[in-house]
Amino acid sequence: MRTRSDDLQILLAVVDTGGFSSAAQALDIQVAKVSRAVAKIENQLGISLLNRTTRRVSVTEEGRAFIDAIRHGINLIEQAEEEIAARGEKPKGKLRVDAASPFVLHQLVPLVKDFKQHYPEIDLELTSNEGFVDLLEKRTDVAIRIGQLTDSTLHAKPLGKSLLYLVASPDYLALRGIPKSGQDLISHQLIGFTGPKVLNEWPLPGVGQITPATVSSNGETVRQLALMGNGIACLSGFMVKEDIAQGKLIPLFEDEKLTNTGREQVNAVYYRSSNVSKRISAFIDFIQSRLTL
Repeated sequence: MRTRSDDLQILLAVVDTGGFSSAAQALDIQVAKVSRAVAKIENQLGISLLNRTTRRVSVTEEGRAFIDAIRHGINLIEQAEEEIAARGEKPKGKLRVDAASPFVLHQLVPLVKDFKQHYPEIDLELTSNEGFVDLLEKRTDVAIRIGQLTDSTLHAKPLGKSLLYLVASPDYLALRGIPKSGQDLISHQLIGFTGPKVLNEWPLPGVGQITPATVSSNGETVRQLALMGNGIACLSGFMVKEDIAQGKLIPLFEDEKLTNTGREQVNAVYYRSSNVSKRISAFIDFIQSRLTL
């Protein structure tokens, strides 16, 4: 015999409010009905889900996994109902988007005005973090991540690839000369990152990890250092392609650099059970065709 969903809702109310009386008050039903619903579920399962005391109830060890499972299931049902009800309507509400500051500045900020015109009821919140953020901890709905993904709990939408470029300013190269091989980099000023280590692994055969003379935790700072003639840097195309086109930075080793290091991948990531999926889909679909990676 299957447990009715309204009985499960009552059980969750007891757990969330901490008692039978408080659950009855929250649901505006009689305490006896709450008690019957919980007893019915426990009888069907053959286990005790709750520890009952005179002041408060708590979940038993046996009941914890069951409670988590039904909470997840009910959330999915409510999400499906919400999406059906909202079908045909434009998405609305707050959408929190996180990306490294260079991506925010060079890729997202130029798209915000048009995005707001298409989706005026979405309240966009942009944050910048140089490292990988915990989406739940930072209350982030969707994050743009550069490089290979390792978190299997996240749903990923590939946005494309952004090639890496080794670049330096014309002034720097006029002063120090153009390196002809990876070994020539030893005599040059290299600009790198404080971490993670993979950002200082340059895509040149036989080079690998470089030892930078100047470092920063921020990709935009590294770009500015290169523009100001401080040395050679390795940066993603999404932030330097325009500089290269304008002659502000000169690409090096174009015929030698490796192009499938994993660092070229650009993904939008979010939790599979996100209850803002319509806003996320609207945002990802909008930016994907407009990015200049």
